[in-house]
Amino acid sequence: MRDPGTASNLRTAAAVIAVLFGLATLGAGASVLAGADPGYLVFRPLLWFNTAMGLAYVGAGLAMRWRPQAGANATMAIAAMNLLVLVAIVVLHAQGGPVALDSVRAMTLRAGVWVALALLMRFANRGGSAR
Repeated sequence: MRDPGTASNLRTAAAVIAVLFGLATLGAGASVLAGADPGYLVFRPLLWFNTAMGLAYVGAGLAMRWRPQAGANATMAIAAMNLLVLVAIVVLHAQGGPVALDSVRAMTLRAGVWVALALLMRFANRGGSAR
């Protein structure tokens, strides 16, 4: 059986990462929406998706800390959505569509972070230690 303190610490760490990642995502998206040039082609639907997801990231982070099972569910949903969008933009990019390689790389990072957070939450909640 896992030490409840360790599980709580893992959830807290995951929550902090999620909230910080969400705030960074919101900041980056808002700056480009406000007219900042990121230095590469911007695929507007992806920009809007990522900016909106920044809010979801913050909300999931708060849930991860205060409602662990809901937070775990949110991380799985966010990971799945990011993976689906990653597949879509990889296909668009491969077909010569309006998606920059930088966007594919950034979406790969987002998907990877959320898959890792989902696995971490699953691990931390295993053994009935989640509220």
